[in-house]
Amino acid sequence: MTPLEDLRRLRRARDRMDREYAEPLDMAELARTALMSPGHFQRSFRKAFGETPYSYLMTRRVERAKALLRRGDLTVTEVCMSVGCTSLGSFSSRFTELVGETPSAYRARDHEESTVIPSCVARTFTRPRRRPY
Repeated sequence: MTPLEDLRRLRRARDRMDREYAEPLDMAELARTALMSPGHFQRSFRKAFGETPYSYLMTRRVERAKALLRRGDLTVTEVCMSVGCTSLGSFSSRFTELVGETPSAYRARDHEESTVIPSCVARTFTRPRRRPY
């Protein structure tokens, strides 16, 4: 199999994570999407995209959670469940790690200034990023 074919298969799995981020996705299932063994899938994904599949999925979930929290009409628990997380504690920990503040603090903050920024630009600057320690 060529590296190009591997990359196509990995993109298929990554696209599935983007589409189905709120669904319960496990690594074995995502590896099957890429037609790879779980170990090969995780190593190849990290090499191709610079992060593990789980980290990528959680970043997508936090990204969607930020948008829901900015709306302000859902509780943190409702947002947690709607983006596919089953543990409020794990969700809050990962959110805080990536965003730099708790989901509750993020929800309570005024987001009015971001409404004038075009969404294509806002996505670039609001994408959660792992913070160095």
